[in-house]
Amino acid sequence: MLAATSTSTARFAHLLLRVALCIAPVLHAERALAWGDEGHEIVATIAEHFLDPVARHKAFAILAADPSTLTAHDFVAEATWADRYRDSDRNGTKVHYLQTRQWHFVDIEITLADLDAACFQHPAIPTGTAVSAGPAADCAVDKIDQFTAELTAPGTSAAERVLALKFILHFVGDIHQPLHASDDHDAGGNAKQVSAAGLGSGSLHAFWDTQFVKSLGTDPATVATMLIAKMTPAQIAQWSGGKTTDWATESFGVSKAQIYAKLPKPQSNGSYLLPPTLVASSEQIVAQQLSKAGVRLATILNRALATP
Repeated sequence: MLAATSTSTARFAHLLLRVALCIAPVLHAERALAWGDEGHEIVATIAEHFLDPVARHKAFAILAADPSTLTAHDFVAEATWADRYRDSDRNGTKVHYLQTRQWHFVDIEITLADLDAACFQHPAIPTGTAVSAGPAADCAVDKIDQFTAELTAPGTSAAERVLALKFILHFVGDIHQPLHASDDHDAGGNAKQVSAAGLGSGSLHAFWDTQFVKSLGTDPATVATMLIAKMTPAQIAQWSGGKTTDWATESFGVSKAQIYAKLPKPQSNGSYLLPPTLVASSEQIVAQQLSKAGVRLATILNRALATP
């Protein structure tokens, strides 16, 4: 009898393990929606370095009036606010979650390369409606442009101006995460499980959100300083050009050529073992994407807040 009971217990435990393995990717897909805090803090620190004095003064003044308690009100901390706002009622009413969740990415399908489709055909915001109350079915590209227009417009209310700046601080970073600008029918890499020596295992998306960022260093300020020191004047000038759609398309190209095209063949369990060479090249790409995002965030704010 004891042997039979032990066998039944073992079978039940094995069943629970299989169920856990099946639902883990789904749960992870729900969590991994952006660069982690560290990535956004690196982007904001780089951007702060390149802010013009007038833009810096105005940005700091806007954030000082922020009534939210979700983050501190300094420039770098506020770059993480949009994630916290999205998740603030995730387990409750889901109002903020459902309203803003899709604004964090522009999932251009690898096989279609159709940015318009990824942006839900760019829905218009009704006249008199604040951008923060715009359609839930929209993309990061549109929201950056819309919030930038609000930030520039003299008639924008003080409360909406705070929201516009905070969303811009976050979304510019988001579109430079290549898996926020691409999809291979895998929820932006969330449905693909990967592993690598020394990095453990997780979704492909999570590796790009956090694992490869952490490989650059554990202190965002230190990593940002290192990346700034490596930038050349030619790179800064080149990265400062272009439009939001150009930057998203560029990220899409990086994802298609450097992430999806270079994945090894899946293992017998369907997961991917990333070789050291791919890990090293991915870390270099992450460093450059964070650098570009910081420079471009500063470019947007310098233009939008240029008037004293």
